[in-house]
Amino acid sequence: MVGCSRGSLPTWMTAAASRVDLSGGASTSHQGAPSSSSSQAPPGAGPDQELGMVERALSAAGAAFVSAIIVNPLDVAKTRLQAQAAGVLYHHPPQMAALGPDAILSEFRCSPSCTRGIILGSEPVCPPDCFQYKGTLDVFLKVVRQEGFGRLWRGTNAGLALAVPTVGIYLPCYDIFRNWMEDFTRSNAPGLTPYAPLVAGSVARSLACIACSPIELARTRMQAYKEFRPGVKPPGMWKTLVGVLSPIASSSQNVQNYRALWTGVGAQLARDVPFSAICWSTLEPIRRKLLGLVEEGNAASVVGANFAAGFVAGSLAAGATCPLDVAKTRRQIEKDTEKAMRMTTRQTLNEIWSSGGLKGLFAGVGPRVARAGPSVGIVISCYEVVKYALHQRHS
Repeated sequence: MVGCSRGSLPTWMTAAASRVDLSGGASTSHQGAPSSSSSQAPPGAGPDQELGMVERALSAAGAAFVSAIIVNPLDVAKTRLQAQAAGVLYHHPPQMAALGPDAILSEFRCSPSCTRGIILGSEPVCPPDCFQYKGTLDVFLKVVRQEGFGRLWRGTNAGLALAVPTVGIYLPCYDIFRNWMEDFTRSNAPGLTPYAPLVAGSVARSLACIACSPIELARTRMQAYKEFRPGVKPPGMWKTLVGVLSPIASSSQNVQNYRALWTGVGAQLARDVPFSAICWSTLEPIRRKLLGLVEEGNAASVVGANFAAGFVAGSLAAGATCPLDVAKTRRQIEKDTEKAMRMTTRQTLNEIWSSGGLKGLFAGVGPRVARAGPSVGIVISCYEVVKYALHQRHS
């Protein structure tokens, strides 16, 4: 798919692979020879910079679409575990004395096939641990058994609605900011050039988070709660957002009420900006190192290098920022919207620490790391391939 000679990299990747020498010195070519500014164009200039914002956004949106579908079950598992740690109940323990002979107990049956139920009145009732999650695989098994296989993709529509604009803003802005910062620092402060990915990733992620926070709020709420009523379609993204606004709606329809749609945006920024900074500052040196080891500059080797670098960087960043993700989830699933709007990220973290300690701060870390690694790898590798295809079309 990619035509290039032995010992060289595809032109759309060469600029990204050789743009920064991490020691702060001159940038290097694929063979490791110092590049000469008098004989070559600046490394930041090239096919990578010829792509416009629309082409970059299309590349990123396509990559995000694929990733959002593949990793959604892990996102559901992560959110369920974090919501459970926050005290969200998936059943209401029946008070035997309060239940009469005509009570409807079907909501206390975890699934029709469960053999652990006891007969109460005329209907079977499951023990409480049938509604408690013990880990990622247990979430998968119980969601499939109690709610159906399709519920593992609960919130996928919101995930797609979130991923496409988020990554469509995030990756193109990161590319543009990084190119500009590297060109500027290379000419004015070479020692700062290695930090360009960190700063560019943080700024780009902040813009994406603020723009798409209401959709993230809807997705978190859609994934956090189990639906008890069989045959009834659960509320979608728009109904979920309307449900957020309903408790504080007033006859005057004060514009301030719509701030509720950005509930938890502070915690989300506190999570995503460090995530992005850790991810890109880890990914770029790993990617350049792996691309430097590529003997044949074919598509498979370049995609593999990008996926591997993204997998490692995403996993590390996800583990490091898990407490902030727990805080974001707790604020967004809080039923008392006014309380959620008043709380700060620091107060939320203190509350989590007081109630659950270190285990509470890292609730859902397994599925979060398992989701982030492949997700970042898929997005980065698909993004570069689509960018290459668009560049070839221009050429």
